[in-house]
Amino acid sequence: MVARGRAFRYGKPHSQMTGLKGGAMDQDQKKQQVGEAATAFIKPRLTNRSIVGVGTGSTANCFIDALADHRQLFDGAVASSEASADRLASHGIPVYDLNTVDEIEFYVDGADEIDGSNHMIKGGGGALTREKILASVAKQFVCIIDDSKRVRQLGHYPLPVEVIPMARSAVARSLVGLGGRPVLRENFVTDNGNVILDVFDLLISSPVELEAEINHLTGVLTNGLFARRKADVVMVGTERGPLVE
Repeated sequence: MVARGRAFRYGKPHSQMTGLKGGAMDQDQKKQQVGEAATAFIKPRLTNRSIVGVGTGSTANCFIDALADHRQLFDGAVASSEASADRLASHGIPVYDLNTVDEIEFYVDGADEIDGSNHMIKGGGGALTREKILASVAKQFVCIIDDSKRVRQLGHYPLPVEVIPMARSAVARSLVGLGGRPVLRENFVTDNGNVILDVFDLLISSPVELEAEINHLTGVLTNGLFARRKADVVMVGTERGPLVE
């Protein structure tokens, strides 16, 4: 789906944004593009007291790597996963516990799917609960994606649901009752010590309502629908360069 919105320029020469020798950009290049664009977007508002919320996944990793070039401009970060915390620390960026932080100006993260109303499915990397916490406290949620993540209706990507282990089967039965096909994510435990049920075959026409309904199932910690707290800004990596929506 072609991204909509206005072009966002951040000083990168055009030849570096279109792939080698002017060829088509691949998905990894588009992720790098929006990681750099998000850094340029927040950079003017960073101070030596700023704490940046950072998500999890390959696109978030591109943001972390771009942000590292400007680590002298801000205090540190709060990470949504141990993997992101390790990557931040490897760049010399201080990582704080959320409980020790007064405020987060920006939370920057990717998405697995996002619709035209900026409702999202997240959690392909299994960090959906901590991602949802950071998004809820941040003043501004900046979502960075490549243009393959835009969809007309959510649900083509399986919906992750984080579940307390003893409730796995009971929650799975309830999810079947909602029309889904839950599959246990094999050999995976979240940073919170829980399991993930990936729910296939849900075409999600009412994301806000479904998010609440699944979250009310006993034994569910949270699910990967980000509809009540959707993105404030969406940056999309495209062949034409990054677009901001």
